[in-house]
Amino acid sequence: MLTGDNILTAKTIARRAGILTEGGIAMEGPKFRQLSDYDIDQLVPRLQVLARCSPMDKLKLVERLKALKEVVAVTGDGSNDALQLKAADVGFAMGIAGTEMAKEACDIILMDDNFASIVKAVMWGRNVYDSIRKFLQFQLTVNIVAVSIVFLGAVIIGDSPIGAVQMLWVNLIMDTLAALALATEKPTKELLDRPPVGRDTSMITHKMWRLIIGQTIYQLFILLFILNGAHLIPGLGVSPKPDRLRTTIIFNSFVFCQLWNEFNARKLNDEVNMFSNMWGNWLFLGVIGASIVVQFILVQFCGPFAATVPLSFGQWVFCILVGFISIPIGVAVRFIPVREESVGGAHNNGRRREVERLPLLTTHEAELDDEHYVRSPLGTLIPKKWLPTPTPAAGDKQEVIAV
Repeated sequence: MLTGDNILTAKTIARRAGILTEGGIAMEGPKFRQLSDYDIDQLVPRLQVLARCSPMDKLKLVERLKALKEVVAVTGDGSNDALQLKAADVGFAMGIAGTEMAKEACDIILMDDNFASIVKAVMWGRNVYDSIRKFLQFQLTVNIVAVSIVFLGAVIIGDSPIGAVQMLWVNLIMDTLAALALATEKPTKELLDRPPVGRDTSMITHKMWRLIIGQTIYQLFILLFILNGAHLIPGLGVSPKPDRLRTTIIFNSFVFCQLWNEFNARKLNDEVNMFSNMWGNWLFLGVIGASIVVQFILVQFCGPFAATVPLSFGQWVFCILVGFISIPIGVAVRFIPVREESVGGAHNNGRRREVERLPLLTTHEAELDDEHYVRSPLGTLIPKKWLPTPTPAAGDKQEVIAV
């Protein structure tokens, strides 16, 4: 919280708002101005309130946060807030109480001057970002499998097992319908429980690659097995030689693998319940249902056009089961440990670890700065309440604090 009010007023309001917490630092602008860039970088992970600060103090803090790879959002309503609103990654200005200069410098105007609107904006922003990731997670799987099976099929049997019209239908599922299904998830409050995404974080995370690779391996394995060994499956009724029936089963199984994998793509992390919050998204269910209906029509009634032959009930059950196995595969791969993504910024990455690795200081080594703070030999300001209360101890043992 950056404010021009005095330190006592600022600390009281910050505590009531949940901004100033135990271990956090509250300081005044005149002292902040005297700090070097290095001192500010060391202070930032614990700085929570800056009182009696000038517009240049606010601008300085925004610049240092951005230098530490933080994604910075700033709110303001006055003309003196224009500098930091312009410098921040995202600037919020008040639509009712805000000045014209602040509105021109900001990125987003809060029409109702309600800070709760910022929470909604963050929640929807994270939801849009997740929707893009879900779509990429699904589309990469389809692309890799489709290209691989067409190439390998041409090498093995001399022709693509998936025809031109079939591939157009797959592309429609992959692009338009999948985007509608996966991009219409409503935001949930759980989106606010996770740390922010770092500025340098990859759009495709290790956990997403884990699911993409797992699904690709399974789908390629089962489709290549159908291509080469479908006649070995009892009751499937496929001849040893490649024919239209075999390629129809490959096409049908491939489509159902993607339809079931859309449920997997709804989750980006370690969630094992792919069906949670599903019934609230009727568009997703409608897209899945419509895709199944169109697939049934293509296979059963569009033989010359779609290069397919009608399948029996048992063959349909086989294709659906082949696709359904994508669900337990998706659950299983989520138990494979992968390296966590770094979220970046002074609060979460190496900069914070650098601060936490500073040497331990005894109360005798800390130099008194004023009645509220002490300054360590490294220049870092520390609240006096962090210092241990001097108590008689056995021997010459001294209490220490971690900077």
